[in-house]
Amino acid sequence: MSWLVVLSSGSNGEPWWIALIKAFVVINLVLFGFAYLTLIERKVMGRMQLRYGPNRTGPFGTLQPIADLVKLIRKESFFPAEAVDVLYIFSPFLAAFTALTTFSVIPWGPGWVIGGYQVNGYVADVPISLLLVFALGSIGVYGFVVGGWASDSKYSLLGSMRTCAQLVSYEVSLALSVLGVVLMAGSLSLVDVVAAQDREVWYVIPQFIGFLVFLLAGTAETARAPFDLPEAEQELVAGYHTEYGGMRFGLYSMSEYINLITLSGLAVTLFLGGWHGPWLPGVLWFLLKLAVLLFVFIWMRTTLPRLRYDQLMQFGWKVLLPVATLNAVVTALLVVWI
Repeated sequence: MSWLVVLSSGSNGEPWWIALIKAFVVINLVLFGFAYLTLIERKVMGRMQLRYGPNRTGPFGTLQPIADLVKLIRKESFFPAEAVDVLYIFSPFLAAFTALTTFSVIPWGPGWVIGGYQVNGYVADVPISLLLVFALGSIGVYGFVVGGWASDSKYSLLGSMRTCAQLVSYEVSLALSVLGVVLMAGSLSLVDVVAAQDREVWYVIPQFIGFLVFLLAGTAETARAPFDLPEAEQELVAGYHTEYGGMRFGLYSMSEYINLITLSGLAVTLFLGGWHGPWLPGVLWFLLKLAVLLFVFIWMRTTLPRLRYDQLMQFGWKVLLPVATLNAVVTALLVVWI
């Protein structure tokens, strides 16, 4: 994340050391959010399925994420005899690094003056931050694909092949779904997109079709139910991370949940006005919108059955892609005419 900070710190009136402190704070807050998102998800799913969920470790199960961390740290990190050593070890770190870095360009507040210093409500404001998000997401895919291939397991290999095919198929629709927002805002900077929605209207209203496509394609990009084919336990044991244990498995799990948090934060930024809202401070508005979207993703996982693989591909290429393309074309014509 540090090179993003260097890019941003010279042009926004913020000292570089403040940007470094924010990067450290944001990383740890995202990690904290990931830890307790696992608990919240298990609690919500338990209630929806008429059971309790974790309720033994700490008051109401609140220490369960810490217990899970201790368990993962203490577990043996076994190593398949025929695995490709360097790639097998490096892949989880690549997936976790790209997941954490992506959140650095998402604005979460209006900015403040503290002690005479300007403190912006984002870690980095890159003029092409939206392209950077998609680029980092594409690099992160290699962590899943290479890790599955390097494990020397047929289940892991099939999971990595599904991951590659699924992400390639749905990334096109995901990119086209935000094209209407870019055309209306006239910028690829997420900070500019949030500012444009404050001047005009939240883009979820004129871009409601794009918003739905973004949520569905994003669900497939993060391999969440009902698009969790790369990890289909009834078919592939655990998919690409079948042969991983201990903290290597923990890094894969962390990257999946952080990608979900980043996707929700991106949806808030692009379609729901970012941190803007009445009465409450901007940061609280951002967190509230983020929590609502995360609840929707958990609700989908609890409610919807997994698609078959042929249905997954057909839905991506024959439904989402034409709808996203049509939405982008119509938006472009309206922007030109109006």
